[in-house]
Parts: sequence; structure tokens; C-alpha cells
Amino acid sequence: MVKNVVWACLIILAAAILESTILPRMALYQARPDLALVILVFVSYVNGTMTGQLTGFCSGLLLDFLSAAPLGLNAFIRTLIAAAAGCIKGMFFLDAVFLPMVLCAVATLAKALLVFVLHLLFAGAVPAYSFTAAQLWVELIENTLIAPLIFGLLRQFKPLLMGKEDA
Repeated sequence: MVKNVVWACLIILAAAILESTILPRMALYQARPDLALVILVFVSYVNGTMTGQLTGFCSGLLLDFLSAAPLGLNAFIRTLIAAAAGCIKGMFFLDAVFLPMVLCAVATLAKALLVFVLHLLFAGAVPAYSFTAAQLWVELIENTLIAPLIFGLLRQFKPLLMGKEDA
């Protein structure tokens, strides 16, 4: 399990660096896909709740250090999303297209809702998504469309990202 968490966090860190360096140049309506979230959803779904939570917390802390977000914001949000994705492990057949799209769409909406609730609680420290602006909806579409591609790519790294009992 530790090996899975470490490798997943390293892949998420690489995705976060890619998100912050190259993807802003290709942003549509100032929105870019959240590759780190898509990877986290995959790792959580295939490994279950405990590995998902650990990966969500550790990768969230890494993202907090990389961003200007308050320390713990990404760790909290991603831990909750990973726990939810891990809870449904094995309930559905992980097909190549439909389930990855649904999982990532729900995770993106959950992230926006959690950020909104935290914005209500800590208005000065946490900026929220505007549900009427195009940025959230473009990010939702981007995450949904890239999910099958990312899931397919991550399946190639099963020995690193999945426990022995799942591989």
C-alpha cells in the first residue's frame, strides 16, 4: 500500500507541475483540466478507501505547497473525494469510457461544492468557484473528456499503482 501511495503521489506531483506550467497556455475560459484529480480518482477507485485517503491527503499537501492555497485546503478536499471514490470500489465494472467519465464529473462537482462550502466558512481565505461562470463548466467538461484517456494510460502502470491483490 505504501508503494502505491508513493508512486501515485509522484505521478500526481508530475501532473500538477504539468498543470501549472504548460496547460495554462492552452486554457479555455481560464480553465484547465485537473489532471491530479483525475489520477486521484483512478487510484482511489482501484485501490479502495484507505489507499485513496492516504493518496488524497499526501498529494493534497504537495499541491498545497505548490499553490497559493491555504495549507490543508487541497489535502482536505482531496481526502474527502478520494474516500468517496474508494468507497465505491468494486461496485461497478470499470469500463474504458463511461465510468471514468462519470467518476471524474462527480469528483469535479464535489470539489467545486466543497470549495464553495469552505468559502462560506472562511470567506477571506478560500476563493470559490462561480457556478454561473464558464470556468467551472469548462473544467468539468475537460475533466470528463480526458478521464478515459488518463484511466487508460494509468492502467499501463498497474504494478506501481495497484496492490498485489488487485493487479
